Amino acid sequence: MNAEAHAGIPADAAGSGDGHVGAGRGTAAAWAVQARGLNCRRGEQAVITALDLALAPGQLVGVFGTNGSGKTTLLQTLAGILPVGGGSLELLGQPLAAARTRIGYVAQTVPEGAFGRIDAASFVAAAWQGERWGLGLRHAAERRQATQQALHSVEAQHLAMRPMDALSGGERQRVCLAQALVNPVRLLLLDEPLSNLDPRSQQGVLALVRRLCDVQQLAVMLTAHDINPLLPVMDQVLYLAAGRGRIGTVDAVVNAESLTELYGLPMAVARHDGYVFIHPARGFMPEASPHCGHAHDHPHGHAHHAIPTLPAQADGVRSGSPGAVEPSAGQR
Repeated sequence: MNAEAHAGIPADAAGSGDGHVGAGRGTAAAWAVQARGLNCRRGEQAVITALDLALAPGQLVGVFGTNGSGKTTLLQTLAGILPVGGGSLELLGQPLAAARTRIGYVAQTVPEGAFGRIDAASFVAAAWQGERWGLGLRHAAERRQATQQALHSVEAQHLAMRPMDALSGGERQRVCLAQALVNPVRLLLLDEPLSNLDPRSQQGVLALVRRLCDVQQLAVMLTAHDINPLLPVMDQVLYLAAGRGRIGTVDAVVNAESLTELYGLPMAVARHDGYVFIHPARGFMPEASPHCGHAHDHPHGHAHHAIPTLPAQADGVRSGSPGAVEPSAGQR
């Protein structure tokens, strides 16, 4: 593993697990996410083990890996949807239970037609948590203001009265981001926000997320199948495989040595014209395996493959993995 993956890590953030800690800024109390030996489970199935992770405010981390590697499971663990399977986890310097109201989560899929005719403003307002702070219906003005500010922050105020099911994929994704931001969150978790978006819409969403990091100092973790659209905007990459994770700069993590160690199989990385291609090393022929043996942290609707797989199918050198976008955990 390239030593760059450890660059810039304060001594109190370093760990000894398989997952390498990400570079960041400030003291332990300033981390948006700090995990030591984190285990993530889905039911009785262990999905990720001994992951060390530190993410600072203002950082954008892209999370990649094959189908079933634990991308969704990790985000749902950080969001408090799934219980921590072991190790320690602090968000914003607090235990997870105390920080949950400051976490925004946009999940991956939603059944076709689930939005109905609800307009964008009502959809965003439905997630406002003022009632938790003792603000009831008489505080409708605060709710309306929070909704307007959230839509404005993602440049979607002009969509406020439009029905959700009449929006384009890129427009709907902006509104889903607004719903996650309608409360004063500091950590944003986005599961496959680029799925089913054309390249122009992908660039628009990524530019928006990057601006949220830079201007509002939000910490963002974003899962994707294709690493290439994120290369200009992300600070670090977290790569998951075989129950383990590595985090660091693209050069430190996405290289043949690191991925071979992570997969336990010979891997190769090629770069051409600014793009990254990940594939099994020449001469290695993986045996075909049945669809079994891994925990499912994603909905069906796309093919499963043995590890390692060609990036066009799982690790994501190309865009276009099928799957709709779900606005929030509460919409499941």
